Amino acid sequence: MSLLKCAAIFSDHMVLQRNKNIKIWGTASNFTDVIVTIGDNKTSCYVKENKWTAVLPPMEAGGPYEVTVSDGNGNKLVFKDIMVGEVWFAGGQSNMELELINAKNGREYIKNSEGVNVRYYYTKKNPFIDEYFYLDERDNSWFAAKPCEEINHWSAVAYFYAKKLSEELGVTVGIIGCNWGGTSASAWISRKMLGTDTDTKTYLDEYDTAMGNKSFEAYCAELDEYDRWYNEWQPKINEFYSKNPHGVWGDALEFAGPSRWPGPLGPKSPYRPSGLYETMVKRVMPYTIAGFIYYQGESDDHKPVVYYKLLKMLIEQWRCDWEDDTLPFLFVQLPMHIERGDTDYKHWCKVRESQYRVHKTTANTGLAVALDCGEYGNIHPIDKKPVGERLCLQALYHVYKRIEAGDAYGAFYKSHVYENGGVTVFFEYNKGGFEIRGGKITGFEIAGADKKFAAAEAEIKGDGIFVKSGSVAKPEYVRYNWTNYAEVTVFSKATGIPLAPFRTSVCDE
Repeated sequence: MSLLKCAAIFSDHMVLQRNKNIKIWGTASNFTDVIVTIGDNKTSCYVKENKWTAVLPPMEAGGPYEVTVSDGNGNKLVFKDIMVGEVWFAGGQSNMELELINAKNGREYIKNSEGVNVRYYYTKKNPFIDEYFYLDERDNSWFAAKPCEEINHWSAVAYFYAKKLSEELGVTVGIIGCNWGGTSASAWISRKMLGTDTDTKTYLDEYDTAMGNKSFEAYCAELDEYDRWYNEWQPKINEFYSKNPHGVWGDALEFAGPSRWPGPLGPKSPYRPSGLYETMVKRVMPYTIAGFIYYQGESDDHKPVVYYKLLKMLIEQWRCDWEDDTLPFLFVQLPMHIERGDTDYKHWCKVRESQYRVHKTTANTGLAVALDCGEYGNIHPIDKKPVGERLCLQALYHVYKRIEAGDAYGAFYKSHVYENGGVTVFFEYNKGGFEIRGGKITGFEIAGADKKFAAAEAEIKGDGIFVKSGSVAKPEYVRYNWTNYAEVTVFSKATGIPLAPFRTSVCDE
């Protein structure tokens, strides 16, 4: 039996990254040479401890090619219909996971996907490594865009990102989907890295406390009981919302019973810290890529200030794993959201602020502002096209240098001055000025030294916005859309992207 194998991510129809060394790896018999060929490129490597990694020289975009992998024992693997283009890793939780078929007009995009120059590899979603894990992984493959069952389940955000990028660059774009709904960023970071900071280590401490001295067998029994409960409870929740489309969560729980989601925390939970890093991220790294796109943060709203450290840590972890400290990392700032009947705890504001701070303090990052892409009462808004395309604008500016900053962003807060009993706020990336939707500017608040904010009137004044409130005689602080959910009224004329939420001081609380 041949031991010659490639990692599961290498298959027919794959996309290889252009203009970079291409890494291909797998297993084989010890003390043999493995030879890898694509087109006119050829390289060899030596097998140690049954593992090998071949590094091919950079190639220009093109194809289709065949990739052949052979060893000194007469064994050979052949992969067909291979393209060289741009490859991006799409990570995150449910809003990155949201499937194309469930997106706004998704069925139409699927129907018309034939010929779209995008290919997709969906990393298998298994939270625990056992015999089934490897069998399931081996059945996986890259797929080209066309109307089929597989494309139904592609990330809508990643599809719209890749489609626009392919059209702009004129090359094949491949996406490695690696996402799971409801997950904290801590699920995608190694245990070793999480343990290096006191604040991020709290995720590990909470897991260890939940497990205590519980045996694996006891945990599995607890999980089985939870699964039986969930299979009875979830249909009741679905029944409630089918009868009450605009119902509130509290009423749904009265109908179905209290929620126990996400179940017991343990070795098989996808929500455990570092779990999906082991079972998903490590299964595809270090496949040669152009960079990362990322949409996540909702499940860390209980630690919104710590999220700044957590997200920076994730970026550092992934760049380290791919052995490239400069890999671009483009991510989505959370949109407006609140559940029906819920209290506005203003924790999403702080997650958005953490995301903004990461962008401003971390090199080679891009922030796609999606404040207007939320839906009242729906944490999974379905219009993903503008989200994917705004991520693409970040790539076109930061990575490919095809456009200017003013064509990639809306406006970001820059500075302010006190004048005429109010405050004039100035912005960067404000190409072409502002467009006001809904008749007037809303969302601005102002406060004095007492830090008691009051709704403020706002008007465009030259390159800035003048903010004033009759109830605040001596203003010291200004903030904009500092809320979990509100209407969005201020947009960039040049890009149609909304003004990013902000506060002039983090000391306003």
